Amino acid sequence: MSFQAYLDNIETKTGLTPRRFTELAEERGFGPGTKATPIIQWLSDEHGLGRGHAMALVHVITKGDKISSKHVGTGGTHNDNSDRLWLDGKDTRPEGW
Repeated sequence: MSFQAYLDNIETKTGLTPRRFTELAEERGFGPGTKATPIIQWLSDEHGLGRGHAMALVHVITKGDKISSKHVGTGGTHNDNSDRLWLDGKDTRPEGW
């Protein structure tokens, strides 16, 4: 599953965009430099997310929307179309993002 697909699935499950999760995380004092464990615990307790989905959000919360270009354009299982993640909702993502 692509990184973007993880974020889309999180939005489907919770109704919250990745951008909204970053805002909620910031309200709790989470951001760059925060360890994964407290973020994972919060996402599990309050939003019912499992570890894999939570780790996708940990990346976004602590590192932003930039991802490694390692899987961009590979056509493989973890293929993403861009080295940037769309955080503002799957229904508003531009075609081909």
